[in-house]
Amino acid sequence: MSDTNLQSVKQRFGIIGRSALLDRALSTAVRVANTDLTVLINGESGVGKEVFSKIIHGLSNRKHAPFIAVNCGAIPEGTINSELFGHEKGAFTGATSDRKGYFETVHGGTIFLDEIGEMPLDTQAFLLRILETGEYIRVGSSKVQKTDVRVIAATNVDLLVRIKEGKFREDLYYRLNTVPIYVPALRERREDIYLLFRKFAYDFGEKYRTSSIVLTDDAVQILENYAWPGNIRELKNLAEQLSVLTDQNEIDAETLVRFFPQFLKRNLPAQHIDTSKENLSEREILYKLLFDMKSDLTDLKQLVFGLISTNNLDMPEYNGVVSSPPLIESQKPFPESRPHDDRPIILSDSARETYAKTEVVEENLSIEDMEKELILKALRKHQGKRKYAAQELGISERTLYRKINQYHLD
Repeated sequence: MSDTNLQSVKQRFGIIGRSALLDRALSTAVRVANTDLTVLINGESGVGKEVFSKIIHGLSNRKHAPFIAVNCGAIPEGTINSELFGHEKGAFTGATSDRKGYFETVHGGTIFLDEIGEMPLDTQAFLLRILETGEYIRVGSSKVQKTDVRVIAATNVDLLVRIKEGKFREDLYYRLNTVPIYVPALRERREDIYLLFRKFAYDFGEKYRTSSIVLTDDAVQILENYAWPGNIRELKNLAEQLSVLTDQNEIDAETLVRFFPQFLKRNLPAQHIDTSKENLSEREILYKLLFDMKSDLTDLKQLVFGLISTNNLDMPEYNGVVSSPPLIESQKPFPESRPHDDRPIILSDSARETYAKTEVVEENLSIEDMEKELILKALRKHQGKRKYAAQELGISERTLYRKINQYHLD
């Protein structure tokens, strides 16, 4: 769809914004308008899903027929079937006369079912029949009636999650989701926030016969960095409150925060590590291994230098430099280095009796061997329970199983 046509649609229906996500959703709505396909609009509360349903109806061949918006979450479960499909006189207590339902009164037009995820399961079955055959039955009647209504549904919850919870029919979901449209949240279109604010401020200035308020640059920055959990509805409320409560036309950051302290809250995302990625898991094993080696080496150095200091022994130089790690508080200061005379370190008689003879062994620096040893340690620590061993190593169980097979650790 060309930018010119898209802009004309925005002007006709009062859509403000230049976000690419918004343009994509709007373009999909325009393309599907002339068909009779069922549309499912996804988006958070307050993003303007009903506006998109009106755009689809207004650009369709049904534009001269009735349009009605029904909030499924606002109708009690005991009466929603009567509201949608009608009822016969005497069908239930209080049914003093026949009543037509929305699907009968909007024949030939469009019905917008908002918060479709809150619809009861039995009503979902009746709705599926209408979508499949166009047939329905009034409450308390046995006569099958026909209707020609286009259905546009909207939800602010994940219907796939509702299906897993047993609260939404899977067959109805796939019947509704013929053409999905995602309406972006306000925080996903930050370039549109100040444009919308200026439009709302101008409208409220006209409504209350005052000059429309404007924001300074620092106030605009605060506005654009806020998470906007209430989306466009929350932004509109903000513009109206500022238009009524402030006497000045220019609002700076200090004034904005004084009226709305929630802008000071930070909404930073938590770091998420995907342990399903094999290369990341292996890198984590290596990091953990290196940190453990460094810790062991530091402990070893402190032990050696402690023995030397305690026994007042000579320390041979290495390339003319003698270095030592920070000693614990109980250790004596390390004696000054002396000229290298190739004499071996000699322990006192008491030290010789205390410490057994030692042998210098070349350290194995193979990463695979060290990784294998670390896995074995974790398995021994947790008595072969791979789930807890994987948690100890900071990797997934899948990675641990692969490593066990790789190193033949069964």
